[in-house]
Amino acid sequence: MQRVTVSLCLLLGLAAGAATQMHAQAKTEVPAVIPGAKPVRTEKIKIHGKFLEGSLEGDSADRDVIVYLPPSYDKDKKRHYPVIYALHGYSIGADQWSKEIHVPQTIEGGLAQGAKDMIVVLPDSKTVHNGSMYSSSVTTGDFERFIAQEVVAYIDAHYRTMPNRASRGLVGHSMGGYGASRIGMKHADVFGSLYIMSPCCMSARPAGPANAEMEKTLAAVKNAEDSAKLPFGARAQLATAAAWSPNPKNPPLYLDLPTKDGVTQPDVLARWAANAPLEFVDQYIDELKRYHAIAMDVGDQDGLRIDAGKLHNIMDQYGVANSFEIYPGTHTSAVADRFQNHVMPFFSKNLCFDTTCADHTH
Repeated sequence: MQRVTVSLCLLLGLAAGAATQMHAQAKTEVPAVIPGAKPVRTEKIKIHGKFLEGSLEGDSADRDVIVYLPPSYDKDKKRHYPVIYALHGYSIGADQWSKEIHVPQTIEGGLAQGAKDMIVVLPDSKTVHNGSMYSSSVTTGDFERFIAQEVVAYIDAHYRTMPNRASRGLVGHSMGGYGASRIGMKHADVFGSLYIMSPCCMSARPAGPANAEMEKTLAAVKNAEDSAKLPFGARAQLATAAAWSPNPKNPPLYLDLPTKDGVTQPDVLARWAANAPLEFVDQYIDELKRYHAIAMDVGDQDGLRIDAGKLHNIMDQYGVANSFEIYPGTHTSAVADRFQNHVMPFFSKNLCFDTTCADHTH
């Protein structure tokens, strides 16, 4: 399958050449079907988010969620399971994310190759401007706490889970990798193992020259229909502003942009910087040390590998146990293979499958 690659580093001041590369089509390589793999069961549900109610841009508080139940789920009615929460990237929702990582086939393949039976959950966080950034904003709603608290609570209440952090894993790709980083650092009381795939938006955006044409384009946006007509970069900038520089006194979009009347707005850039994991990671070292395991990977042809490497180095400096792999590939080319052959085995090894699970805190 093909789709536009979704490196939101465009928002962090990348050069025009890099921005062009982000729009290139990238084919996602799908692993071969594993002979004898047992089928998992797919359920498509909706979860209402109280933390999402009343968002100023009108995003729905009822979110689509896809749940994949392992082969043994319907056979052993007394068995409880660990859960992986998998976060999608920018410009897609849970349904397209399922196609990108090619589930349920890659879940079935991972299980057939020795991974233990787990529940996999794909929550949808697509918004008016194509992505929530898994952040907390009156404009978009509080998607950070929706994922970390409400989705987890709903799944624990409606499925046979092991309702403790040692049996919960969090993974995400691109914007979802950013979400896994952000939520992982701030909610280590909820999750026990963490896998970060090709994370975007790690760095603070530098103050670059104002773009009069971009400013004019964004100023013309009044509603969701206008946003849908925007090119990728412009729409992504609105998504970032809605998430990181909301303004309840600035209708109709209720956000502040990094330039105004041709002048860079340092206060807005400072608010964006406050949401960059490389800027706030030092505050959450003790939380990161609580994780039983942390893994991160990125393609060698992905510009995001630089910042991913920086996050890895910071964790190393503080003695936070983590693994980091740069594999051959682009931003999206290997994501299905990585999910089956790396993400699934990682959580199989590092989540707790025992009903007497300890906290796993180091």
